[in-house]
Amino acid sequence: MTSSLIKTAHTLTSKRGSWFVLGGVVVLVALIFGLLSGAGEDRPNETAPADSESAQAQRILDKFPEADKQSVMIVASNTDGSTLSAGDRSELESLAGSLTKASSEKVTGPILSDDEQAALLMVPIEVGLTNSDTAETVDELRATIAADPTAAGLADSGMSLLVTGGPAIGADIASAFDGADFTLLIVTIVIVALLLIITYRSPVLWLLPLIVIGTADGLASTVTAAVGDALDLQFDAGIISVLVFGAGANYALLLISRYREELRREADHRAALAEAWTHTATTILASNLTVVLSLLSLVFAVIPGTRGLGITAAVGLIISAAAVLIALPPVLAICGKKMFWPFVPQVEDAVSDRAAGGAASAKPSIWRRIATRVVRKPWLHLGAGIVILGVMATGFIGSSIGLDQTEKFRVQSESAQGLDILADHFPPGESQPIWVVADTDHADHVVDSVSDMDGVVRASAIEDTDIDGASVTKIMVTGEYEPDSAKGLDLVGEIRDEVHAIDGADAQVGGAAATELDARDGNRADFLTIVPMVLAISFIILLGILRAPIAAFTLLLVNVVSSAAAIGLGAFLSRTIFGQAALDAQVPILAFLFLVALGIDYSIFLAHRAKKESALHGGRQGMIEAVAHTGGVITSAGIVLAGVFAALGMLPLMVLGQLGLIVGVGVLVDTIIVRTVIVPSIFGLVGNRMWWPNRSFTRHPRTTGGSCG
Repeated sequence: MTSSLIKTAHTLTSKRGSWFVLGGVVVLVALIFGLLSGAGEDRPNETAPADSESAQAQRILDKFPEADKQSVMIVASNTDGSTLSAGDRSELESLAGSLTKASSEKVTGPILSDDEQAALLMVPIEVGLTNSDTAETVDELRATIAADPTAAGLADSGMSLLVTGGPAIGADIASAFDGADFTLLIVTIVIVALLLIITYRSPVLWLLPLIVIGTADGLASTVTAAVGDALDLQFDAGIISVLVFGAGANYALLLISRYREELRREADHRAALAEAWTHTATTILASNLTVVLSLLSLVFAVIPGTRGLGITAAVGLIISAAAVLIALPPVLAICGKKMFWPFVPQVEDAVSDRAAGGAASAKPSIWRRIATRVVRKPWLHLGAGIVILGVMATGFIGSSIGLDQTEKFRVQSESAQGLDILADHFPPGESQPIWVVADTDHADHVVDSVSDMDGVVRASAIEDTDIDGASVTKIMVTGEYEPDSAKGLDLVGEIRDEVHAIDGADAQVGGAAATELDARDGNRADFLTIVPMVLAISFIILLGILRAPIAAFTLLLVNVVSSAAAIGLGAFLSRTIFGQAALDAQVPILAFLFLVALGIDYSIFLAHRAKKESALHGGRQGMIEAVAHTGGVITSAGIVLAGVFAALGMLPLMVLGQLGLIVGVGVLVDTIIVRTVIVPSIFGLVGNRMWWPNRSFTRHPRTTGGSCG
């Protein structure tokens, strides 16, 4: 315990210091809110790497005249599945004419399907920078259709008119998020509040950390928006809010739990709080540093959203830790221990504890009984834990990576319904064509080569333009497979191979399917790059704290195995709950990162206490003492974190629902099984040798359940 920690603790908790620090925090927060208000520019959500072929093709496509205009489709079909009559077609022609007059854009169609059961109207619209901007245009189009007398007559006769296509899909996703972030925030606050009330068993105490963490979340939202503007980052604000609330609640639980423990030894609540702060500050900082550095490793990711999330989430977690370590102690010091009412800790409790079990003994609890049984029969409990994790890992069987466009959207939408009807009556690739840009002199060769390929319905040159002194042609390719299906993605690769082989064509292949293919490849590359970095960061921090390589490696290995098992279980539950056999391409890397980094948090909480207790009681008994003292707080912290991640299921994107499910389940497994059974059983087997090369541990005479070796 360094003098600097003691001085800082005194400043934060003393009568004068607590008011001074709290006042400074309030002024600083007000200044930041004032200076950074209004930050948060809208940016496009790019799912593929910036240097991918689809991204390069899109940059060329954006330079064509009127590139901001794209077509959506009105899919017309009779609800009873009957063929469209001549009268129906005539009415659709009239509708196309009236929409042309209303929008001043040429509406083409109706294009009749081969089975004559559906027809398409192609409507050019102006797309915005973001899906939210486009949503306004799509909503106006739908309102125009609803108000059109011809459309109303068709609807009365039993015909459905659904607006779909790429821009409409993006618009529906954006519309589904209207108010979703606010709902997520409210649900997160309610979950944290309820769990804190249950944990603290006080009608008042829970308010203090919740107010501090809630303020930190608001501050993090403002600061990360400004950071995103400055660095042009793409990120999901909902995930950051969940991380800030989850991590902040965990840090607060650790601090207040130790504060309650110290109040049983010290009558002066300020002295008890200062002692608790000095004991937990290092652990909280180490835990926070692990997650922050793991998140910062995402700067090496090639997927823009993943890279942006890493930087901004790291900023949010730093703010969360600062709030708990700097703002919460003065608040607790000023309010005093009466905030624990009706269960205010008393010094007399410590006297009875010492009489019953010695100075180091924790009050008899379920955690002590569990830890004692596990350490006494380590092989039995370790085997049971391994079997449980093995069963969880079997969830990988039957799972795959990558969702198609409609599967990514959890709530039903008009565009998704339109795509289903479109796929039933037209070539599935009609909704999202593959775009090829090539040198104009070689465009005919490209069109002929692609047209002859298996899986291609048609290919045609659409438009020529001059870009940077060169003539470029835009070619539209319609495939016969669903764009995001395995065959559809394979077709993109085959087209790329075909056009790249044409000398001088300088062809680039883009479009929605090409973007999805590049996004999956990018997420796979990110996983292989980021995972080793996260493991290295976690091991170095564990080693730095514990100074015991065997303990550090063991904890990391257990964490990796439990994380993999949790992803397997999450994949199984995703099939069961969401009906999806595949995980979104971004889920494995984010789930693994959060599970490992947050799991290391609990490893640090437990192992840091075990190291101190082992110096007094030996390796095996030290682990029993550590579980007895930290079992409750780690379990409570895990339940809180699992709860806030589960709140991600409120959002309409499948990637967030799957991520929340996997991390939530994984955290519960980590806290209930790994930290309570598997880790203590391993320490019970290895004993004092776990703390090698520290001689004060390896030579300690007091052990439980066998020789030290």
